[in-house]
Amino acid sequence: MVIDPSTTKYMIKSTIKADGVVEKSDVVGAIFGQTEGLLGEELDLRELQRSARVGRIEVELESKNGKSEGTITLPTSLDKVETVILAAAFESIDRVGPCKATITVDEVEDVRVSRRKNVIERAKSLLNEVIEKGKIEGESIADTVRQAVQIEEITNYGQDHCPAGPNIEQSDAIIIVEGRRDVLNLLRYGIKNVIAVGGTNIPKTVSDLTKEKITTVFVDGDRGGELILRELLQVADIDFVARAPQTREVEEIPQKLIMKSLKNKIPREQFVDMYNIKIEDNKSEEKEKTRKSKKEFFSKTKEKKSSNSEKPKENNIEKQKNYESILNDISGSLKAVLFDESGNELKKIPVRELTDEIKKGGNISTIVFDGIVTQRLLDIANNKNVKEIIGIKLGNVVKMPKSVKVFTKNDFQ
Repeated sequence: MVIDPSTTKYMIKSTIKADGVVEKSDVVGAIFGQTEGLLGEELDLRELQRSARVGRIEVELESKNGKSEGTITLPTSLDKVETVILAAAFESIDRVGPCKATITVDEVEDVRVSRRKNVIERAKSLLNEVIEKGKIEGESIADTVRQAVQIEEITNYGQDHCPAGPNIEQSDAIIIVEGRRDVLNLLRYGIKNVIAVGGTNIPKTVSDLTKEKITTVFVDGDRGGELILRELLQVADIDFVARAPQTREVEEIPQKLIMKSLKNKIPREQFVDMYNIKIEDNKSEEKEKTRKSKKEFFSKTKEKKSSNSEKPKENNIEKQKNYESILNDISGSLKAVLFDESGNELKKIPVRELTDEIKKGGNISTIVFDGIVTQRLLDIANNKNVKEIIGIKLGNVVKMPKSVKVFTKNDFQ
């Protein structure tokens, strides 16, 4: 009678060696014959099999050079003590058929422990499969939603239909990248003030946009990125330069590297000096004239606002030097610093919150900020009695309020 595997507790595993050629039936017969009456009625092997407390004796033999060797296994549902007594009885057998033989018990295996180990290993395997499947499905859902949002958010800006983020128009600062995929990757991580040039032939839309906004170029860390950067430095008004890690592309780098690259951006002049870049710019004279005309405009504006030609007082000069120092300190940070009429600092805020903060009112008298002085900003400041605005550069201002003094970085040079 075969023991039920579900009730098996132990497995007796033995090795047999016989000085002659023997068969499986000879081994089984020797076990039954030589253990009969040895252990009493309670552990009689035939009775144990009839009551299904032990299973079938399995024998594997191989005969070679007139001798036989093999293995014997016997499953039992006996307790631990009874099982080891039965196993020890196997070793008392000294003959199989006409041949001398020895049986050595190699192991009494606790089947439940082995089964438990198998269950644990399989459970681990299944858990890993579930986790991996969950990750894949989760990532798939997240990526699907993210890509859908990206496609909805990306726009075609200007007459050249440049791929761009939704905030390219209203933002005071922009990021220029190479292609549409670069825009999508930055949108993926919430950077929406981005626009693509689409190659080395820089669109007029992008070139014009750089004259109005603080501009950072963010290009690949390869030869192609360098060529586009050189072209941009010649035809556009670039303020900062950022590059992806060497040999990496903006379209494929993760959020951490994107933020690190943008954080480590370098001012245009510093970048040109560091890498000894010679820029042949046919429009350099025109740009210089524009800068000079801006200075003249500021100068005339100041003269109009003054009732006489008296020189600024000592404290006004000191105040302007202080503002210049603050502007240099916050350059590249996209921050704004607010002051009251006595020159006391009120607070420091992100530039994106500046217009909302001014609208709240209060006693803001002077604003020093890392951004473009726009018509909208001037109109809001004028309505809230702001006296002075110090920014990086002047945007497309059509109407300059008489009650607001405006200074830019060029005014301090």
